[in-house]
Amino acid sequence: MDPGGLRADFLKREDGTVTFADAATVAAWQGEEFSTSTRAIRFTSMIRTTPPRPLDITALFPELREHSRTATRLHPRPGAPTVMDSSVGGPLLWPADEVWPVCDDAGAHEPYNLTTPAALHRRREILATAEARGRLPGGDFLTVEERAELDAADALDLDDLIEDPIPLVPVAQLYRRDIPDYAGPDGTDLLQVLWCPVDHSDRHYSPRVFLHWRDSSTVGPLLVAPPEPPVISDMYLPIPCVVHPEQVREYQYADLLPDDLCERIDAWDDDEDDSRPHYQSDLSLAPGWKVGGYANWSLTDPYPMDCAACGTTMTLIFTAGSGDWNGMHCSWRPSEEDPTASPDVVGVQIGRCYSLYTFQCPESFDHPPATAVQ
Repeated sequence: MDPGGLRADFLKREDGTVTFADAATVAAWQGEEFSTSTRAIRFTSMIRTTPPRPLDITALFPELREHSRTATRLHPRPGAPTVMDSSVGGPLLWPADEVWPVCDDAGAHEPYNLTTPAALHRRREILATAEARGRLPGGDFLTVEERAELDAADALDLDDLIEDPIPLVPVAQLYRRDIPDYAGPDGTDLLQVLWCPVDHSDRHYSPRVFLHWRDSSTVGPLLVAPPEPPVISDMYLPIPCVVHPEQVREYQYADLLPDDLCERIDAWDDDEDDSRPHYQSDLSLAPGWKVGGYANWSLTDPYPMDCAACGTTMTLIFTAGSGDWNGMHCSWRPSEEDPTASPDVVGVQIGRCYSLYTFQCPESFDHPPATAVQ
């Protein structure tokens, strides 16, 4: 079967959330004959499924149902997405007559972990080859030639390049048809997330995020080769990934709940039984790349995310993570994953393995987004 001819469907769970499955899987479950003539979307056929939560926290704290919303976990995995696919780090459906955006905020660009896209691609090739090859005689991981090539790339002096406008890089492309928690202006069906791929001093030393919405049916001739930035941080160039959208239910960060409810959850969470699931890490907030849901404020504690244009409290629209789950014993690791697999599938690292949360004003999609690193 040609995986390029699979039709995407959502499967509804008992709790009302939905998960993505390819049409062959749907047909097998429903006993239907599968036809490759159905709508083509290039997703891999493997789904990713979050294990059921260890317990129903709303059975203990029914009030939490009033502080709940859904999120769509993207579960990105390296692949070959096209402009017609939802993706992370993949190509964008970008009109040929629309100027590719740049970041001209040179005064905020910081010279940390700088490299070039070509050098980072080559580094990833070398490390993947070494990983597949295993240790060399004598125990070295890299050959002398490989080490010399990486050292030469590390010695590049690129600081002056951040003084010029930097072309943005694609971070995510999300079609409404694929993302249950898609949010965008009426008449749009596509959200495109881009960022300036260097640290910004005025954004907690993280990338500057840009959001674009469009109606994909109105896009004519496409931009074939977007301009490539001459310099990037080695932490901010995503590996092209297909996505496996899955809707899950989340509950608000504890410190943002009403005081009485927060205190009771904290008291319950302080139980000395380490084998018992915890509200913050197991029961409330999904880690990784997602659309919608809530932010985890465990790094700094919550602070206001108010719209710079109108002062309205903003809502979380998109999260870029440093991994799809948090470590070997994380209860959010998809059931289909090998327990020893690395959660770092996108090649992006936010700070010390944090997440970058992008917030949008609910009053107008024309108002600028804001970000927080947590």
